[in-house]
Amino acid sequence: MIRTFGVTEDSQLIIDFPLEDLQKKPFDWYWVDFDKPTSDELSLLDSFFHFHPLSIEDCLDRLQRPKIDYYDGYQFFVVHTMNEQTLEAEELDIFVGKNFVVTFHHSSVEELDVVREKLQRDASFWERGAIYATYQIIDKVVDSYFPIVHKIEDHLNEIEEQMTFDMKHFSMDKVFEMRSDLLWLRRTIMPMRDLMYRVLNSSRFDLQPHEHTYFADISDHLVKLTEIVESNRELTADIRDSYTAMNSNRMNRIMMILTIVSSIFIPLTFIAGVYGMNFEYMPELEMKYGYFIALGAMILIGLSMLAWFKHKGWMNLFKQ
Repeated sequence: MIRTFGVTEDSQLIIDFPLEDLQKKPFDWYWVDFDKPTSDELSLLDSFFHFHPLSIEDCLDRLQRPKIDYYDGYQFFVVHTMNEQTLEAEELDIFVGKNFVVTFHHSSVEELDVVREKLQRDASFWERGAIYATYQIIDKVVDSYFPIVHKIEDHLNEIEEQMTFDMKHFSMDKVFEMRSDLLWLRRTIMPMRDLMYRVLNSSRFDLQPHEHTYFADISDHLVKLTEIVESNRELTADIRDSYTAMNSNRMNRIMMILTIVSSIFIPLTFIAGVYGMNFEYMPELEMKYGYFIALGAMILIGLSMLAWFKHKGWMNLFKQ
């Protein structure tokens, strides 16, 4: 499907006109959107617009890295939208000339619908031309990253609180899943940031001072997104390290408890082992109260060791 928007020289907005009108009527600037085009519509990139074969090839070969290429009469952008459910990048190609914008995409892009609605209701949009329309498209694409990033950030904060208050039911699988999601985000955001850096610092993409300000704003958003993603990746690493440390501390506490119990029973086991030997001449075996004396000694030793451990503060381990 092809959608057309054009602003005439007398500042009138025309919508959904045939492409042939671009050759018949004088337009101040126009925007043509190739939304999931058919094979016949694809051919118009060459036969009607006469775009360079390499840029057309980039439209057909998915998934290109975000970039800007310079051709005679236009610049070619590759930007990435993001699927909110899968976090996979989806390509959006933009041809930008002095008085035109041509967008091309194989899947639906909600951000273009937002820009399209703004174009229809905001007359001041019409007067700002193709470069401003390009800014609006890329800006809405970048802004769509924020809800996804903030959702992951909120989820990470919930995981951190759960680890603090409910360690028994805490699972590291969620943390590793969030870390994987952040990696997907990073693969999209970092190339987009590099793209904006090239746009702002290229002499071949001739931006007016006010237009430069618009694209600098997009760059600032991408820097902020990068910082959020990196800080959240560090948070996942901190959660992982804290989880490992807490597990190690828990294991050490268990080993200490087992050591205390073993230490109490070692002398008792020794006494029981000595008097369990089957030698014929053992004087204590003939004593009338030998059994009770042995038991009393064992109880006394056990209580003495418990008192000593309590004095050392080791018995607090049983309370944790």
